[in-house]
Amino acid sequence: MPSLIDFRRRIRSVRNTQQITKAMKMVSAAKLRRAQDRVIAARPYAALLRKVLANLAAAVGTDDRAASNPLLAQRPEQHILLLLFTSDKGLAGAFNANLIKAAQKFLEDHTGAEVELETIGRKGRDFFRKRGTRITAEHVGILGNPRFEDAAAIARKAIERFRAGEIDAVYVLNNEFKSVVAQQLAISRLLPVEVPAHAEIVDYIFEQPPNEMLEAILPRFVETEVYRSMLETAAAEHAARMMAMEAATSNATDMIDSLTLYMNRVRQASITKEIIEVVSGAAAAEE
Repeated sequence: MPSLIDFRRRIRSVRNTQQITKAMKMVSAAKLRRAQDRVIAARPYAALLRKVLANLAAAVGTDDRAASNPLLAQRPEQHILLLLFTSDKGLAGAFNANLIKAAQKFLEDHTGAEVELETIGRKGRDFFRKRGTRITAEHVGILGNPRFEDAAAIARKAIERFRAGEIDAVYVLNNEFKSVVAQQLAISRLLPVEVPAHAEIVDYIFEQPPNEMLEAILPRFVETEVYRSMLETAAAEHAARMMAMEAATSNATDMIDSLTLYMNRVRQASITKEIIEVVSGAAAAEE
């Protein structure tokens, strides 16, 4: 049976761990507020860009020049690029595990095609690197402070490879931030661009030919989608880590209570045993 000093050491160790989890929860909560504000600010811009893209596509109509835009080219998906967004750090519950499982399922569903991975985040990179999966590019440390310049660089590289015919499709796999307690796994096709349908067409007055504007806005749309994925993943990561640290703190409290109760029982048994020994010794002395 463990001694009282062993129980005290373990309780002290759990209490120290609890202080760390509390601090990590507070840090994640502070970062989540900023990340959430950035996501909320970016969503209307992305939605408006889709709306403009739909109206441009409707204005272009059956223009052959617009239809031949390389970013709209539909080809058999023989070579696929998957942009996988994970976090750089752990201690975020099942956040990274769910993303990695979804990426593995994507690879299994596309066994007939050659799939390349471009990882944004250390956890996804480390997992697939150990398993010999083909990783064409990796980006570590950019999700801590997502910048549009980093997203644009990733998008431009994918666009160039798609234009050159090196890849036939580009998919994005990330977690979308819904609330503090809920994140939604999302996978979407980035290239070729699927022009969204819009029921209410706005009659724009174009200074430039619509097909030229479409050529200019399509790369911007791809860059914006990559940037939005970075923001969504960063916010979802902080929310998942905050919930995981809150659960760890609660579990530490339960463990401390359980250890304290058991320690008190052991101490009480020890005291009772000593009293019995004293009484027995006194009784034996009287005889």
